[in-house]
Amino acid sequence: MSIMKKTIKKTSIRGYMVKEMIAFMTSTHLLGEKIKSGELRKNLVEPKWKCPSDYELHMVSLPNCQGEFLHKKKEARSESVILQLHGGGYVGAMRNAYRSFGVLYNEVSGGMDVLTIDYRVAPEHPYPAALLDALDAYGWLLDRGWLPERIFLAGDSAGGGLAMGLCMLLRDRGRPLPAGIVAMSPWTDLTASGPSYDENYEKDPLFGNTRDSLIYNKDYVTDNDPRNPYISPLFGDFTGFPPMLFQVGSIEMLLSDSVLAAQKAEEAGVKVQLTIYEGMFHIFQMAMKLMPESRLAWKEIGGFLIKNGG
Repeated sequence: MSIMKKTIKKTSIRGYMVKEMIAFMTSTHLLGEKIKSGELRKNLVEPKWKCPSDYELHMVSLPNCQGEFLHKKKEARSESVILQLHGGGYVGAMRNAYRSFGVLYNEVSGGMDVLTIDYRVAPEHPYPAALLDALDAYGWLLDRGWLPERIFLAGDSAGGGLAMGLCMLLRDRGRPLPAGIVAMSPWTDLTASGPSYDENYEKDPLFGNTRDSLIYNKDYVTDNDPRNPYISPLFGDFTGFPPMLFQVGSIEMLLSDSVLAAQKAEEAGVKVQLTIYEGMFHIFQMAMKLMPESRLAWKEIGGFLIKNGG
C-alpha cells in the first residue's frame, strides 16, 4: 500500500502575514518566552465560550476528567462520532479554540457529534494520565452505543500523538479500533530526534531558535522512557491501524514527527494521507476559515471523515 502524499506548494499572502505575526510575537522577550514555554497557555483566562445557537453542549463526567459533547440541535444522534483530543504539550488544558474546532468538525463531516475531553495534564498529572483519560472517553462512547467503526479520533499536536497512543493501547489490549485518525501536526517524537528539529530550527515561528520550549518539556514524560510508544508513537508499531490523515506545515520543527510516522504507518500496511502545507506553522488550522490554507485543511479533513465512514 502506498502513502498518499501531497504538498500544497503555494503560501497565500494572508498565510504569510499570519506566520510573520506569530514570529514577531514570539521574538519579544517576555511574551515570546511565555508562548514558547507554554506558560501563557497554562495560565490563559478565557471568557465563557458562547455555543452557537444551533448547537447544544452537554457536560460529560468521566472517572478522572470532564468532557463536552457537542450536538447540533434538531438533529438525531449522529451514527458517526469524533473523539477530539486537544493539543497543548500535555501541560495545557482545553481552551475555547477546541470548542470551535468541534463546530468545524461537525460542519465538515456532514453532522458528526463531537466529544472533546479536558484530560488531565502535567506537571500535576504526568504520563499515563492523559492516555488513561482518552481510554475512558473511548469507552464512554462504546458504552453509549457507538460502533468502533463509527468512531474517529482527532487531535492536534500532543492530541494527535495521544490519538495514536490510544490506538496502540486499544490494539494491544485486544479492543476494537476506531474508524480513522485525523492528526494535525501530531507530536509523535518526544525525544525531539527527527531531522526537522534542526532543519527548521530557524524557520519555525512558534518553537524555533531555542531549545527551551514546550517541545523539550519533560513534565509529562518525567522519568519514563520517551521512546515508549504510548508516549512517542513514532517508536511504536502501526500494524492494524485504521486510515490516517496527517496534516503538517513545512516550516515546523515537528515536520518529521508527521513525515516519519506516516512512512512507518504506510510500511505497516496502513492507508495513509500526508499533506504538507508549504510555509505553514504549527497548527495553522487554528486560523479556522481565516486563511486559504486553513480552509483547505478543514475541507480535506471533512473529505477524509466522510470517505472513511462518516
